Amino acid sequence: MKEVDEQAHLNEELLAIAQAFLTRHEGEGVIDDQVLFCRAVRHLQSLDMPMHQAERLVSHAYGLLKSSNDRRRLDLAASSETVAVVTDPVNGLTWAVPVGLIVKFVINSPTNRKLRLVEP
Repeated sequence: MKEVDEQAHLNEELLAIAQAFLTRHEGEGVIDDQVLFCRAVRHLQSLDMPMHQAERLVSHAYGLLKSSNDRRRLDLAASSETVAVVTDPVNGLTWAVPVGLIVKFVINSPTNRKLRLVEP
């Protein structure tokens, strides 16, 4: 159990490092999201982190950064494996969105930019 707690604490620290890197460099303005993502992954790799773990942590940190000002939230208690329930506590609205629609219109959308490490 102690090893699990230590790993969770380490992941929190590494996530904080990724968040700090993204926040620090996002304000530079000349960097687009893909370049910023790749730089953050490389930064974590410089700390001897495997690429798959760095990409996962940077993806999480990127999501937190981009959604920090959004008041809408995923209601985990009301959601299921096939329906995501989104709430907006400010105006009291709730949406039930089938996962299939999320895949069709967000994940598989031709305009969706998938952020991952791109080697030159």
